[in-house]
Amino acid sequence: MEFPGLKSMSAVLPPLAHHVANIKRRLLIIAGTVAASFLLTFAYAGELIQWFKRPFADDLIFYSPTEALFASVKVSILAGIVLSMPVILYQCWKFIEPALLPREQRWAIPLFCLAAGFFALGLVFCNLVILPLVVQFFVSFGMDRSLMPQLAVGTYVDFNVKFLLIFGFAFELPLVLTLLSRIGVVSPALLSHYRKHAIMTALIVSAIVTPDATLFTMLLMAVPLMILYEIGILGTRLFGRRLPQGMPGSDADGPVPVLPTGTAGQRVK
Repeated sequence: MEFPGLKSMSAVLPPLAHHVANIKRRLLIIAGTVAASFLLTFAYAGELIQWFKRPFADDLIFYSPTEALFASVKVSILAGIVLSMPVILYQCWKFIEPALLPREQRWAIPLFCLAAGFFALGLVFCNLVILPLVVQFFVSFGMDRSLMPQLAVGTYVDFNVKFLLIFGFAFELPLVLTLLSRIGVVSPALLSHYRKHAIMTALIVSAIVTPDATLFTMLLMAVPLMILYEIGILGTRLFGRRLPQGMPGSDADGPVPVLPTGTAGQRVK
């Protein structure tokens, strides 16, 4: 007696196991690259901490014997991730590349450069604009109340690293929205329709991911997210896929056409 369910499972499991093995292999490559970059950057942890403390004029202190070590490790991990970003983006691209058409695969190098550029732009914007504002605001707030600032290096570095990573990945939002529009998942009309929901989501996410739960830091995170969302809508209008009239998310009404579909590499556009 034949069981159709067993046949379908036997057809699904080998490709699934192949994808899992592919993901595992690429994650190991990413982990190895980050680890090697960490070992390289750890030798310059002192210089990195000095670069971090630029917004704060006084010397940093540490309260426990291991605090300075862990601060150096955190700074080195961040620098290792930044140094490994080309490899991380390349491995992510190679994972999704087989599911794309040949003409879509030609976007590899431009997307690679854009993703790295947006991440670097987020780090630069956070380091030059956001972090000085945040540090000066909280230090001045305490000094106005006759309190002397003595910041621990562990807390200070942890605060800075979280902000930098958050802004680095947040600046990928316009590119992500544009890519989702290119593959037909979202459209400019859909993103515009849910703008209020996006603003609320930005406020909630900012309250969760910011190192402290104050309104000032939440707004410093939420406002750039809202601006990035608007840039993403503009990107979908300029570079997103043009949906046929009458399709869900298109800007015009009309009969809904039936689009033929097939496997990756055989989809009809």
